[in-house]
This record gives sequence, C-alpha cells and structure tokens, in this order.
Amino acid sequence: MTVVEEMPSVADAAPGPLEAPLETPVEPPDQPRRIGGPTRSGVLALCGAAVSGLCVAVLLFGQIAPFSGSLGFAVTWYAAFLAIYAVLTGLEEDGQAVRDRVMTTVLWTAAGLLFTALALVVGFTAWRGREALPHGNFFTQDMQAAGPLDPLSNGGIAHAMVGTLIMIAIALAVTVPLGLACAVYLNQLPGRFSRFVRTIVEAMTALPSIVAGLMVYAVWILGLGMQKSGLAAGFAISVMMLPIVIRAADVVLRLVPGTLTEAAEALGAPRWRTVWHVVLPTARSGLATAVILGTARGIGETSPVLLTAGFTAALNADPTSGPMVSLPLAVFNFVKSPEPTMIARGFGAAAVLMAIVLILFVIARVIGGRGPGHQTKRQARRTARASRRDVERYADTDRPRGAGRIDMRLRRVGATSDNQPAPDHGDGDR
Repeated sequence: MTVVEEMPSVADAAPGPLEAPLETPVEPPDQPRRIGGPTRSGVLALCGAAVSGLCVAVLLFGQIAPFSGSLGFAVTWYAAFLAIYAVLTGLEEDGQAVRDRVMTTVLWTAAGLLFTALALVVGFTAWRGREALPHGNFFTQDMQAAGPLDPLSNGGIAHAMVGTLIMIAIALAVTVPLGLACAVYLNQLPGRFSRFVRTIVEAMTALPSIVAGLMVYAVWILGLGMQKSGLAAGFAISVMMLPIVIRAADVVLRLVPGTLTEAAEALGAPRWRTVWHVVLPTARSGLATAVILGTARGIGETSPVLLTAGFTAALNADPTSGPMVSLPLAVFNFVKSPEPTMIARGFGAAAVLMAIVLILFVIARVIGGRGPGHQTKRQARRTARASRRDVERYADTDRPRGAGRIDMRLRRVGATSDNQPAPDHGDGDR
C-alpha cells in the first residue's frame, strides 16, 4: 500500500499575519528657487563677503604682501569679495544659483560705476559753472563786447546757443528722413545691395569727425566756392549722425514681430502701407531713441564745426552766410584761456549744453509716445473715430446696389411731405 502525502494547499493554509509592505521614502516637493528680490540670507552673505574681502585686502596690503596703491587695493577687495560671496552662496544654493548671484552682483557693480561716473561729470560741470550760471546776461548776450578780463556780468553765450540749435536743426532735417528711410530699406528689402549698404554704414560709424569736416570743407567750400556758414556745419554734423541713426533704427525695426507685418499683408495691404501704418508706429519709441543717440553724437562735435563754420564772437542767426559758433566750440575757446572768468564761462556753457541735450531727449520721448500697445487718450479717441468711420463704410458697402439712392429719395420725399400740407380730396377722402 502506497501512502501519498498530501501537501497543504495555499488555500487550506491557515491565514497568518499579513506582512507590512516596505515603506518607500517620500521625497519632499521641489521648491521653486526665488529669482528676484533680496532675501535675508542673501543680504547677510553679501555684507559678510564685503567685510571679509576688506579684511583680506587689508592683510595683503598691510601685513603679508608688499602691495600698495589705492587702485590695486580696490581691485583686490572686489576680487576677494566675489570669491567669498560665491563660497557663502554655495553653502545654500546649487551651482546655477551661485553663478546667477555672482553675475548679478557684477552687473549691479558695473551699473553703479557708470551711474557714479555720470553723476560726477554732471555735478563737477555744474559746480564749476555755478559762478556764471546765475547771471542773466550769460544767456542773453554774446562775447562781441566782452574780453577775457571782463567780469561775468558782461558777455554771454547767446551766440553759441543759437548757433547750436540752428546747426542741430539742419542736421536733424537731413539725417532723420535719410536715416529712417535707409533703415527701412535695409529691413524690408534684404539682398546683396542692402548688405553692401550695411557694410558702408558700419564703416562710417568709426569715421573720425575731422574727416567728415574735411570732406564737407573740400566739397562745399573749396569745390563749390561757398563760404563758411552754419549750413555747412549742419551738413558736416549730419554726416556724423547718419550712421548712428541708421544702425540704431535698423536694430529697432528688426525687433518688430513678423506676425504683425504678415497679418497686414494677409489683409491685402501693400508693403508701403504696412511699413507706414504697422512697422513704424510699433517701433516709434525705439526710433525716437535712435534719433536721440544721433543727436547726442552730433551736438557735441567741435572739429567739423571749426572747419566748416569758423568762429565768431557775435550773434549770427543766418545759417547761409557768415561764420557761426556752437556751444562745444565756445567751451573749447573759453577753457583754453588762463583767466578764471573765462574758465567759469566755459563750464557754464558745458552745463547749458547738457541741459539742451536733456530737453531734446524729453521732446523726443514725448514725440515717440508710449510703447507698442499703449495709447494716449488722444490716440484712443482718434482710433475710435477711425473705427466708427470704418463701420459706416462697411455698412454702406454691404447694402445692395441702389439702396443708397432709394434712401436718399425717401428722405427727400419725407422732407417734402413734412413741409407741404396734405392735399384735400373732398368727400372722396375717407
């Protein structure tokens, strides 16, 4: 007899205690890194790095190494500050955040240095010209009846102010249409000739101002036999302004989204209408900035004005005849004198020149308007009126042919019936 052992099945097995499943570690959710704005740890790390960098520079220049010089001390301090700040930031952040913090600090330092230099230049000029600026005759008289030994109560820079405004007005009248037209051509009509024009414009950007003055002097004065005048100086200044305006305007026009021009052309607008009503209004604020850059370059030129306009101490408001002087040329003539009053006049004229540039900047920003998508109240009203006219025009277009004439006849008949009495038909009118 064979004995068969029956193995207990899984189902017959007695249920034992269930084993607890293995617990997987739950990772904390990712916290987004804060991009902008100061934090407490960031401010503490910045201040600690600055103090530590100062201590390192003091040790190197005072105890350890035989270094000397204020410039070297500042460079050493800043290098040690950046290194220590990177180490302190790396204790809490990853490598990408460390690079971001360090580069942000470098950019803020560069911006602070530039602003400090600008403030020092403006402040020093205004401080040195404080003796001449309070005098009213400084803005209303010329130097025809005043000499180097005369006090500040005699003479002024009226002739230089008028000459500068006339020259820059002539230069803007020549530069703005040509510069914007050339920028539109380079942007809208790419090709071999446009690349050639862009190369010439880039080469003209590095053209020395004395060369521009010599060119106008050779062509206008020696070649055509004209005399030195403000008109010739305006032409010379426009040669210096033109490449600046073209390059800046070309860069701005490239930033206009291509979808805007494509949408305008899809609606059937020709290329010139798209440029005039879509591209230029969209880039208006940038084009105003381009004109400002060109004006800032041209208004401070001295050598082209000296070659083409000459020099005079009297007021001359006629740009076509006679020598004319500008503010930069007047500043050069004033400060080369050893007399303190003439030097004060020179710094006062420089302060007035900066004020004129600021006023031109404000005017250009007002003309340029706001950015794309932002309209003033006047522009919004003009747009609403144009929209209403378009709606009326579309409504007239959708009417069947002859409906307008019928409506006009009905209006005339109604006006006639309102003005005349109804006819009397007697007993038959019931």
